[in-house]
Amino acid sequence: MAQITAALVGELRQKTGAGMMDCKKALAETDGDLEAAIDWLRKKGLSAAAKKAGRAATEGLVGVTGGDKAAALVEVNAETDFVARNEQFKSFVKSVAGLALANDGSLEAVRAAGYPGEAVTVEGKLTALIATIGENMALRRAAALSVPAGVVATYVHNEIEVGSGLGKIGVLVALKSEADPAKLSELGRKLAMHVAAASPQALTPDSLDPEVVERERVILSEQARASGKPENIIEKMVEGRIRKFYEEAVLLEQVFVMDNETKIKDVVARAAKELGNPIEVTGFVRMALGEGLEKKQEDFASEVAAVGGR
Repeated sequence: MAQITAALVGELRQKTGAGMMDCKKALAETDGDLEAAIDWLRKKGLSAAAKKAGRAATEGLVGVTGGDKAAALVEVNAETDFVARNEQFKSFVKSVAGLALANDGSLEAVRAAGYPGEAVTVEGKLTALIATIGENMALRRAAALSVPAGVVATYVHNEIEVGSGLGKIGVLVALKSEADPAKLSELGRKLAMHVAAASPQALTPDSLDPEVVERERVILSEQARASGKPENIIEKMVEGRIRKFYEEAVLLEQVFVMDNETKIKDVVARAAKELGNPIEVTGFVRMALGEGLEKKQEDFASEVAAVGGR
C-alpha cells in the first residue's frame, strides 16, 4: 500500500477541486496513483479535473509571427506580469518567434541559434536578460506550421499592443488550398479565433490520442452503469457520449463559436464552394500562456493533517 502523503492529497485537491476527504479516499482506493485518483473522482462526479488541469499558471508572453505560407509560435515564461511588460522582454519574445519561423519550430534549434544583432545565442541572450532584469525566465515552447499552397493564419488573444504579435494565447491554423490567399486568410483568422475560444485537442477523431479516447470510454461506461440499465443500452449510451466527446474535443467536429450551429468541417466545405477551390485544414497549434504549469501554491500539509485522523 503506497503512503498517502499530505503533499499528494494536496496536489490532487488542487488538480480536481474535490474535497479533502474525497481526495484522500480516492488516493486510498487507487493505491496513491494520482492519475487514477483523478479518474476515480470523475467517475464519482466529484471532480472538474478536465476543466481545471490546464489552467494558465505562469506569467510571460506568447509570441506569434507569420511568413510566406508559414507561421510560428513561441512561449516565454517569466515570474511576474511586470516583466512581461518590459520592453527588453517583449523584444526578446518577438525575435525568438522570428527564429522559430526560420527553424521550423524546433525548440532546440531556436535555443542554439544566434541572437539577431548580437554575438550570443538565444540561450545566452536569455541568461543575460535574467541577470539584467533580475527575474527567472524560460523559453518553454516553440512550434511552426507550413503549407505548400495556401496560408497559415494567425491570431493572438489579449494582444498587448495592436499588431505586436504578443499576448496570452496564440493560434496557428494551416489551410492548404489554391484559393485566393486574402479570402483564405480571412477564413483562417476566424478559425484561429475559434481555436482560441474552443481549445480543441485534435484536428480529427483519428488524430486524437487513443489513450485519451479509451480513458474517456472507461469513465463514460462506469457512469452509464451507475444508471442500472442493461448492457446493450449502456453500450448505446456510451457511443452517444463518445460522439459528444468528439464534438467537444475535435476541431472539425466542433460547432463554430461565431454562429453556434455549424460544424467547423461544414464551415470549411462551404468556404471551399464559395471560393471555387478545395480547402483542407492540415493542422493547428494553440498555445495558452502557462498551460500545464502550476503557480506556487500554499502548503496544504496542515489542512491535510487536520483531517488525517478521521
